[in-house]
Amino acid sequence: MDKQLFTKTEGISTRWANAENVTGAKGAAAQSLRGRKGSPCLRNLKPGETRILAQAEGGGIIRHIWITTEKRDNAQTLKGYKLECFWDGEERSAVSAPLGDFFCFNSGKLSAMENEYFSNPEGRSFNCYIPMPFKKGMKITITNETKNIEEIQFFYQIDYTLGDDVSGALYFHSFYNREEYTEAKKDYTVLPELKGCGRYLGASFGVIANPLMAASWWGEGEVKCYIDGDGEFPTLAGTGTEDYIGTGWGQGRYAQRYQGSPHADHGAMRYSFYRFHTADPVYFEQDIRITIQQIGCTGKEDIRKMLDNGLDIYRTDGVKIDYDCEGAIFERFGDDWCSVAYFYLDKPSSDLPAIHGAEDRMRGYDS
Repeated sequence: MDKQLFTKTEGISTRWANAENVTGAKGAAAQSLRGRKGSPCLRNLKPGETRILAQAEGGGIIRHIWITTEKRDNAQTLKGYKLECFWDGEERSAVSAPLGDFFCFNSGKLSAMENEYFSNPEGRSFNCYIPMPFKKGMKITITNETKNIEEIQFFYQIDYTLGDDVSGALYFHSFYNREEYTEAKKDYTVLPELKGCGRYLGASFGVIANPLMAASWWGEGEVKCYIDGDGEFPTLAGTGTEDYIGTGWGQGRYAQRYQGSPHADHGAMRYSFYRFHTADPVYFEQDIRITIQQIGCTGKEDIRKMLDNGLDIYRTDGVKIDYDCEGAIFERFGDDWCSVAYFYLDKPSSDLPAIHGAEDRMRGYDS
């Protein structure tokens, strides 16, 4: 039984930040239009403009983020709007990700979905329940980095508590990456080498498979976690992409507590999927780096289509594939991967690379 549900910790107070009360100030909510729903949302967030969604001083924990907007099911909005979180007065954000990708919709498409940390009840909103502690203060912003989308209404609410004992807490971070044309025998980077102590919470991914590779399966690559001084080979490695997210022999659309695939379009070969290490934690004391191999599997028919498309295909043992091959595990290339890694770290900012520019994030996605 969780006693936290029916006990009150002394000194902790609840705050909600939204367009009417960005700082969550006591007694300052619902003042617009004499308390008659005068400013329930941000209006006309212009291209290039940044707005503060929430800001607070002192220590506490963000408990819940909810967002919805009129043009939500739009790849340009999902990729071009940037969500950022700043902890303890740091100038560099700990979280910097495209709006849709952060909430596990990396393919640029929305659907109803729920997992341990994120939900979209009817395909019309974004919810996040990842606890995000801060010790001296926090700031959360949204930036419109599209060229021509002006949201008429941008609704949000950020729920947090103040006064929590966060003295030993790690800080929540995220890292966004995209590689539009993956290379053969080069693993895709989910999380670059990161110095510090912490916990890898998981990641969400988006994949658009190389159309020249026909309908061949793209997801045989193994996730690899290099931890605390690992060299050429990692301490942790999986058995395949769909295996990593708890399924097998390919993947369809599903959403479960710790793993899922909210978007699986086999015709367009476009997918989004996620995996969280909640019950099976991945800890690191000094450093961590995470990659996933670019490996596929297919049979004779697709092999012949790929060869007809002028591709040179190699098995993972280095042997070149010809028309007589009945099927093989092979080195893929030319797939379009993006991801958001979620993790906790013992410092409020890191020296990881900055987020890709909006044009790089949006290129190749339809509106």
